[in-house]
Amino acid sequence: MSRRSRTIRPVLMSLPALLLAGTGLAQQPPPAGGNILPPVTVQAPRQAVRSARPAARAVAPRRQARLPARNRRAASRQADAPAPSAQAGPSPVAVPGLDPSAGPNTGGSPTAPSVQAQRASVLAIPGAVSFIDATSFQNRYTNSLPDILKEQPGVWAQTRYGQEIRLSIRGSGLGRAFHLRGVELLQDGIPLNFADGSGDFYGIDPLSLRSLEIYRGGNALAFGATTLGGAINAVTPTAHNAIAPNMVRIEGGSFGALRTNVQASRIEGAADGLISATYSHQDGFRRHQAQDYLQLNGNVGYRFAPGAETRFYFGYNRTDQKLPGTLDLFQALTFPERASSTTISGNQKRDVTMARIANRTTFEFEAGRFDLDSWLIHKRLYHPIFQVIDQDGLTYGIAPRWTSSFDIAGHRNDFLVGGRAYAGENAARQYVNISGQTGALTASARQHARNLEAFVDNRFWLNPQLALATGAKWLRHDRDLTNLFTVPAQRADRTYQGFNPKIGVLWQPTPDIQAFANLTRSRDVPDFSDLAQSNNYQLMFVPLEAQKAWTAEIGTRGRWDRLRWDVTFYHSTIRDELLTYSRTGNGSVPATTFNAPRTSRTGIELAASYDLVRDVSGPGAGDTISISQIWTMTDARFVGDAAYGNNRIAGLPPHVLRTILAYRRPDGFYVAPTLDWVPVGAFADHANALKVPGYTLIGLQAGMDFGNGLSVYVDARNLANRRYISDLGPVTNAVTTPAANFYPGEGRSVFAGLRYVY
Repeated sequence: MSRRSRTIRPVLMSLPALLLAGTGLAQQPPPAGGNILPPVTVQAPRQAVRSARPAARAVAPRRQARLPARNRRAASRQADAPAPSAQAGPSPVAVPGLDPSAGPNTGGSPTAPSVQAQRASVLAIPGAVSFIDATSFQNRYTNSLPDILKEQPGVWAQTRYGQEIRLSIRGSGLGRAFHLRGVELLQDGIPLNFADGSGDFYGIDPLSLRSLEIYRGGNALAFGATTLGGAINAVTPTAHNAIAPNMVRIEGGSFGALRTNVQASRIEGAADGLISATYSHQDGFRRHQAQDYLQLNGNVGYRFAPGAETRFYFGYNRTDQKLPGTLDLFQALTFPERASSTTISGNQKRDVTMARIANRTTFEFEAGRFDLDSWLIHKRLYHPIFQVIDQDGLTYGIAPRWTSSFDIAGHRNDFLVGGRAYAGENAARQYVNISGQTGALTASARQHARNLEAFVDNRFWLNPQLALATGAKWLRHDRDLTNLFTVPAQRADRTYQGFNPKIGVLWQPTPDIQAFANLTRSRDVPDFSDLAQSNNYQLMFVPLEAQKAWTAEIGTRGRWDRLRWDVTFYHSTIRDELLTYSRTGNGSVPATTFNAPRTSRTGIELAASYDLVRDVSGPGAGDTISISQIWTMTDARFVGDAAYGNNRIAGLPPHVLRTILAYRRPDGFYVAPTLDWVPVGAFADHANALKVPGYTLIGLQAGMDFGNGLSVYVDARNLANRRYISDLGPVTNAVTTPAANFYPGEGRSVFAGLRYVY
């Protein structure tokens, strides 16, 4: 553990006691806890959108000013709380995209709408989208994004080590064995990715979320995102819509895991504020995997007039992560706790410090709504691997957006137009790695990225049940690399331009059923990890093409009696896909990116749930036994490739299934055995010469909400201690280039937590 981690750890561990002692607000009842997955009801499109604006305005500054300070929060929450559900208690289902339950505390404000308004906005999109209320995972162990996303069809989220994960939606970024490509990350609708499109996950704290929105494929146009994988929007709470005014959480378990989180919020007249702090330590399942994380998130809002508000968001995260590296297949399945010998000798690690500040200013008019977003991200990376990567980067941007609803010839029309202008620069240096310390300088470059985007999204309601959706995005992205290591300095650049149209339909025959279809165009621009490649450790600029794709999808979601479902069929035709492979078979050495001329994706995304038994204990008891099934089928292939024919693209198993059998009582108790099944593993190479074995993992989740603010939970994973491959880095041919690019999955583990809200 680093010296700075040892210094801050005892301070952060004492925060729960300090916060408990300093409460000055009335105790609030906890939300309906223990929800493994939420229930389903779909609101009619016209009703949903029309109800969003009053919810955002419900908390008026003048009204709150007349209340005692300790009661202002409660009044604002009551004003925005939905009517109680007519259901006899919630039931666990695998259709979070259709979740109507938001708990009792769902008030909103102009810059941060209520949870009901967030959900209505997501479900009005004619495509594969999901909305996850944080109340569905607050009473269970969520260490990183895969713990939330594993119940989302079409999303392949696997832990490599610590909070370094593989995130792929519909097979996006398959070749990338590190960090992120092909999916845009947003926080509160504002980009988290860096200016060149790259990104990682350390800025997202699962314990500091109010909801999570998933937009698969081209369905994130409202944010300006049109990548193959789509976008994930992590929505943080404000003082108006937080689950509770104050929250304290302590968790621990296997592999030396220890985590604590505190959250506090206040409303004072027209101003409000919230802060959340999380400290996490884990020794790790594997050798040389110790990690320490500090994550701070918060926001401060001020409503300077009815319907006019500004909100500042701030975030800070520091990561001290030792790297266990990759192993060959035999080692990964036989000695999974081992670390790669090169990672130990090189003391490989990834230390990141990132600070972020953003602002959203919103004006609501009778004619519509205007949002102006701006953001600034500073990232410092110290990353000893094959060499020491030392980077210092800055990203900044601005994004205006106008939304309105009006009638055209007696038909309702929902209109959105916006733009994004963002840029950034990164000082990238490399040094000889001497046991984790810098040696001689081997590379120095300055990377510049500039982006201009304009987009429009429109929904015209042919009748109250049927909407026609059209939209488009124009983009211009400039990439500029200056090699400072040569004399004189050498400069190379590439400009990418494109136009991405979209058309779709949304049909809602009943309030509980939706059907949709759409055709979208996506475009993925290479980032500097693709463009700045190393040849014998010498930096060179490779002017790759942008990846282009057409994706068609059709699907339905809804509920009928005891059945809930969300299913989508899609096919993508891709040109110039950005694929990465290792030339050496060593995961510590940078890979090469190339454009595959023609590739494709075909897939099925299915989540379904059925209440097997209701009122298990007797008439009116409200307890249920439900079974849920999530299935992701992905067929990712080359198409007539000169080298690989119609082979499968390496890195993704064709079928991924998760089954949950859950018992739940209305008093907050739940128990849920889980089964994760990968029948056939992924190919490790594009030649399809080596395939990793499939696996089956058995788990158990349980928890209890005591109704007085206290809840406890336990999560047991991989109970059979099965050895399996969690992720891999593709190679061209595993026979000619023996691969040591495998990440072993974690063994048997148990985690437990205690949460108190007040």
